[in-house]
Amino acid sequence: MAGSTRRVTVGFQGGQVLALRLTDEALESFNAALGTVGWHELDSEDGPVRVDLAQIVYVGAESDELRVGFG
Repeated sequence: MAGSTRRVTVGFQGGQVLALRLTDEALESFNAALGTVGWHELDSEDGPVRVDLAQIVYVGAESDELRVGFG
């Protein structure tokens, strides 16, 4: 995977949480797929991950803003 990555957190029904590092392109593709039905393959830093889109309740992504200090 080339380019910069972002930390993304995906929450599922039942409380499971998946933390991934995705490129901006992979995150954009994932965001476009949200709200549809079926399986979606995410190309993460650690390799491909398939998720059931119908089970996702939230997606969080770190911002592009630089942070300094304690938050």
